[in-house]
Amino acid sequence: MSDGEQIDGAWCLVWRGHDLIAQRHPENLFVYADGRITLGRYEETDLAGLERWLASGRIALTGPGPSEHPAPAPAPKWTLRHPEPLTPASFLAEVADEIARLAGRPTAADRLRAAERDYLREATEPHRVLLREAYLAVPAHLRVHALGDMDRQDRPLRILTTDIGQAVDGDGPLVTREMHQEARDYFAERDEAVRRAGEQRAVRYADEPTGAPQPPVVLHEVVHPNGRPAELGDFVLRNDYEAPVVHRGETYRTVLHGYWALSAADPADHDRIRACATAREAQDAGGRAARRADWSAVRLAVMAGLLRAKFEQHPRLAEVLLATGEAGIRYTGVSEAPFWRADGPRGGRDWMGRLLELVRAELRAGGAGA
Repeated sequence: MSDGEQIDGAWCLVWRGHDLIAQRHPENLFVYADGRITLGRYEETDLAGLERWLASGRIALTGPGPSEHPAPAPAPKWTLRHPEPLTPASFLAEVADEIARLAGRPTAADRLRAAERDYLREATEPHRVLLREAYLAVPAHLRVHALGDMDRQDRPLRILTTDIGQAVDGDGPLVTREMHQEARDYFAERDEAVRRAGEQRAVRYADEPTGAPQPPVVLHEVVHPNGRPAELGDFVLRNDYEAPVVHRGETYRTVLHGYWALSAADPADHDRIRACATAREAQDAGGRAARRADWSAVRLAVMAGLLRAKFEQHPRLAEVLLATGEAGIRYTGVSEAPFWRADGPRGGRDWMGRLLELVRAELRAGGAGA
């Protein structure tokens, strides 16, 4: 977070060295859309600083042991194509690409695809030269995967970027006009397959929402020591809000009263939980009581039923829920289990948020006569 704004980032693992310790240990390297690069928790730099760290040995791309100083890899050959070795230069190029991707700018792979399209549209020598330059701009250790084709790898590109009469990779076949044409045919067929897949995806995903999504509505767990505000707010959507709910002939003070009472295996525990003065007391009593044997299988349905009852029986609360529009709902806090709430980077399944979105859609559909 920077000045309240979320900056997207990506992570990788590097090996960190120290001046006083011979050994290296793994360390987290993060790169961000604004060009910031952090090592561990406290050290920060940029792309030029990362280059200096690599040159000085402050960080390395391989761990200690025999792999730290590998023998020079043979040049890639036509008959045996493996990714080229990861070097500081190609790693820097990859990091620069990752920053561009996070910031929404074209990457080397994007520029390569654009050069491919230009060359297919007009197969001239200048366009082929530009295609070669775009291919060579892809970080060297990633070129073999540039087309995303596990079988052909990047051979069509290497053929097209080799002059007629020259050997591909030095020991490969001599390139002919026919080979160039076969490579162009490969790209044309691939683009046609991509176009057909896009059409099919558009049909299958026809109901996918379009446009920028609304920011999520976050339902924080809050305490009102002087009583809840008179004006209704998002806090009424939480399960501990006191709004009597009639569910299957029984009245519960809150959704939490109903949920934990209905989880109890013993009818006496059910009645004791239902009679609790507050939602948290009901939760504590329910957590100590023996639960129904089928509870894990039915708890989602029970919670959905209680939420439907709450908002159907309290129109003003339904208005608050409908006012959230189509935004995602994140139900946070510490009192409920992570199964029910969002839990930040630690996870959480947020079933409460999903069920509130479901009930909201049902309310809207019912009001529209669906």
